[in-house]
Amino acid sequence: QVQLVESGGGLVQAGGSLILSCAASGRTFSSYVTGWFRQAPGKERTFVAAIGGSGSTTYYADSVKGRFTISRDNAKNTVYLQMNSLKPEDTAVYYCAARLGVRLLTTTSRYDYWGQGTQATVSS
Repeated sequence: QVQLVESGGGLVQAGGSLILSCAASGRTFSSYVTGWFRQAPGKERTFVAAIGGSGSTTYYADSVKGRFTISRDNAKNTVYLQMNSLKPEDTAVYYCAARLGVRLLTTTSRYDYWGQGTQATVSS
């Protein structure tokens, strides 16, 4: 069982940066692939980025590639999402999710554990 708690959202101007954190419970967090997803009002939840358990593999949605960086510190049971060059279309609730395994999957149904989400708002 894994419990996830996101933090770090807020309001930022276009072109600015935010760092989101996802703190996890559990002693075997390094066995879990962790992903970030986002959901804008009235839209489906979509994949943003994922990272393997050891942190050596990452995968990004095309819309954030080159602007966002996912990383993890297993000693702190925490995954981060550094978001740079933010755009108004990045405005969404951002969710952290985890799945046991090694594949960096992009569909919500393949993740077993979810956080409550954190709001990130980018003003133009």
